[in-house]
Amino acid sequence: MTGGERDAETPQHQHHKCQLVMALSGYIKCKIADAIWMVPPNCAVWIPSQELHGNLISSNANVCMLFIDPDVQGMPEKSCTLSISPLIRELTVHLTSLEQNYLPNTATARLVEVLIDLLKQMPTQHYDFPTPVEPRLKAIASQLLLTPDDRRSIATWAKDYAMSERTLTRLVKHEVGLTFGRWRGQLHIVLALQKLASGTSVQRIAEELGYESASAFITFFKKTLGKSPKQYIQQHDL
Repeated sequence: MTGGERDAETPQHQHHKCQLVMALSGYIKCKIADAIWMVPPNCAVWIPSQELHGNLISSNANVCMLFIDPDVQGMPEKSCTLSISPLIRELTVHLTSLEQNYLPNTATARLVEVLIDLLKQMPTQHYDFPTPVEPRLKAIASQLLLTPDDRRSIATWAKDYAMSERTLTRLVKHEVGLTFGRWRGQLHIVLALQKLASGTSVQRIAEELGYESASAFITFFKKTLGKSPKQYIQQHDL
């Protein structure tokens, strides 16, 4: 379990065991392979064995990191965000207080088995912004990250990066499996969740992401996540 007075960042690394990065409060932003993942409170990012990744942990975060043997069956094969139930949360926190080098057939081992069984049942989410390796898309992704309020049309983006609108549309669909609008929307969700966890107002978030009004941002947020920012905050105890 970790926390501190300033944002903490770990360099890109990998390890044999799979990792579950869970935010109990605050937020974590993970760079995993070719995407940036957001871990809002009461969620966790699953990182498979040997997947290159790095973590940025907010100063107000309380974080648990679980390491699970890759031989454990039934866990996700690819990186994803898992919703975390109150039971999983409390069980995880309890396990952090116990001896980590436990033996098989002990009380701790049985609790771990229960935790893994529960994790296998949790629904997956996709709070990620894919960052393609294709040079032009990588440049666009970098620009979007720098200026998320940039509302240029896909036609203008294509022209500014020396390609046709049709080519840009095809490249984004091929590289990330989304339309350009959905791809940019994924970035806005990642950043919005980060800002909500930091206590930023909805009005300020709407302005920083380039929406014409707070109501326009709320409509987008609700359409994407199925609930308004206020409902999301209440549900996740932000």
